[in-house]
Amino acid sequence: MTEDTNKHQQDLVTPLQYWGKRLSLLRRLPTIIRTARHIGSIAVDNRESWGGMLEQSAARFPGNAAIKSTDGHYTWKAFNEGANRHAHYFISRGLKKGDTAAVFLENRPELLMVYSAMGKIGVCNAMINTNLRLDALRHCLTLNPAMAFIVGEEVLDAFEAVRADLGVTEGQLYFLRDKGKKGMPAGYTDLAGAVEEMPAVNPETTAGVKPADALAYVFTSGTTGGMPKAAVITHGRLVRSAYYNGKIVLDMRPGDTLYVPLPFFHTNALALSWPAVFLNGSAVALRRKFSVSNFWSDVDAYNATAWCYIGELCRYLMNQPPRADDRDHPLTKIIGNGLRPDIWKAFKTRFGIKKVFEIYGAAESNLYFVNLLNLDCTQGTCSLPYSIVAYDVEADEPVREPDGTMRKVGTGEAGLLLGEISADNPFAGYSSKQATESKIIRDVFTRGDAWFNTGDLVRDIGYGHIQFVDRTGDTFRWKGENVSTTEVEKVAGGFDRIALSAVYGVAMPGGDGKAGMVAVVPEGPAEDFDFKGLAVHFMQALPSYAVPKFLRLNTGLALTPTHKIKKVDLKKEGFDPSVATDPLFVLLPGSDAYTPLTADVFKEIKDGKYKF
Repeated sequence: MTEDTNKHQQDLVTPLQYWGKRLSLLRRLPTIIRTARHIGSIAVDNRESWGGMLEQSAARFPGNAAIKSTDGHYTWKAFNEGANRHAHYFISRGLKKGDTAAVFLENRPELLMVYSAMGKIGVCNAMINTNLRLDALRHCLTLNPAMAFIVGEEVLDAFEAVRADLGVTEGQLYFLRDKGKKGMPAGYTDLAGAVEEMPAVNPETTAGVKPADALAYVFTSGTTGGMPKAAVITHGRLVRSAYYNGKIVLDMRPGDTLYVPLPFFHTNALALSWPAVFLNGSAVALRRKFSVSNFWSDVDAYNATAWCYIGELCRYLMNQPPRADDRDHPLTKIIGNGLRPDIWKAFKTRFGIKKVFEIYGAAESNLYFVNLLNLDCTQGTCSLPYSIVAYDVEADEPVREPDGTMRKVGTGEAGLLLGEISADNPFAGYSSKQATESKIIRDVFTRGDAWFNTGDLVRDIGYGHIQFVDRTGDTFRWKGENVSTTEVEKVAGGFDRIALSAVYGVAMPGGDGKAGMVAVVPEGPAEDFDFKGLAVHFMQALPSYAVPKFLRLNTGLALTPTHKIKKVDLKKEGFDPSVATDPLFVLLPGSDAYTPLTADVFKEIKDGKYKF
């Protein structure tokens, strides 16, 4: 991938910025060095696990708040004892190290207790996305056969819709009440009642869990498309996150509270932010789902000093009318990903945020970048071995030199980000060996070398810092979620009025990521196409973020020699009616049908009239 490097000179890190920020870390240097050494010894010493950290925190900070939420507050002592009761109960039910438990709950303290209890046993938590329905949900629940299914009342209907296909045997279903609107479903055990009389002491199994053991499966479509894959999250990864993000990056203290309104089936909440409150006597504050109208009142109510964000949420807050008290809150530091350069500085200034620790990583990645120096508009640096190589966007593949090797890009250039795979920097990958192998590129610089393909284009902006550019392949990001185009195309193919379809992402004005667009070849006359039926079909089968916002009616779709649909031109033309040669339609916010995308409607979208 080649670019005009002068175009991005303003994004490069300058010597003054870099060394000025480096000097600001001097006072914390002893702590950073000690913590870094400890992190390096975790795998070597084969010690420390999620349950061990929890027990350590409960012993050191028993009376400190551990969890804050409208569903209940817990001290570290009470939280640990609750996890212990769950652990003892599931041990009594025969669960053991190496088993899998499917956890299907919204953000609430019970989810954190069940997760930690399984961690103490050595059971792997399959963290099921609560937005999934039907085929995708069925797939995630059967990908890694579970010995136990923990289902919340809030998602019971969705689970019951696929229950018959799961091969569940007696005694494997556990129900957690929520608002009490549903009675106790048949075939389930009332989990809250079952654990009530169990011992509160730490289980002996904790000592047998090691850093390399799997703690969670997080489901991701990655960059290769298709159904979600189960990325493996190990105990060691989260222990390192607790030390690195908690002590070095965020510098969390006993009085700090980290606000997390993001779902715990994603790594931002599960692996990035929550571990940071361990070991420091800090607290995590939960909200079921992000609410822009309640955000600042939550921050004040929980006295939140830190927040885990995705870029779209920052834009939501910026879109609210300015208020005189915009800076009157306890929030001083935030960690997350996707804060776009166009609002970065304005966001910090308006809300008085002193420190932005932007990160780059993925559930399955063996790389982790963090903006430790608190520079503007960068995903930061990475201490692990990586390379950025030239990429041909048209061919959708890395550039190979005549000798077969790849070429590293220069400062200011963008390319494909790769993470070196070695004994010191392994790639845990997915629960599927085939899916894991699909993410590995070999013979990059020397014969026999192996690299993790992030599927992301980034720019080298100097001093080891990178800036995210775009995603490659069939997956795009919208509303902070990865959308698999092949999965959306599969749903489109289930609509009887469609003969062929192509799904891709298109840039939206004033939005983070790309909105979904589907080009379809109708089955039958175009004038008979059911625009409302297709919209309803998508909304019933897909999470809201995956529903295509734009529709293009084509007479045909161009194919490659290997019969793959060519999407490059479709992406370039986007949803501009003055450019596209086919009829365009849009699913406007609040509508249940695709309607014609006229020049006037296009202008209104560009002007920001509609909030997609």
